Amino acid sequence: MDLAELKSKLADEGYPHIYEWRDAPGATYHAHAHKDKVSMYILEGSVTFSFAGKEVVLNAGDQFDVPAGEEHTAKVGEQGCYFLVGEMIEGDS
Repeated sequence: MDLAELKSKLADEGYPHIYEWRDAPGATYHAHAHKDKVSMYILEGSVTFSFAGKEVVLNAGDQFDVPAGEEHTAKVGEQGCYFLVGEMIEGDS
């Protein structure tokens, strides 16, 4: 799917806030949780999420629904990461 189709898919799933985001290589996100649903597509690069004793490595082409209310961390891979993000609550990060 191209970017426009992915944006349309997120909109069809009810996400009112959809945006593109880039992170530099090695960027880290300390433990945090989201109040509502957040979904993302990895467009380029990679990121590793850690939550509930599990680690999930996402690469370009992967889609991930961040568990609402579940504390998690994230670390961006060596090539950085370019995401398409859908949020139910604007700024829920």
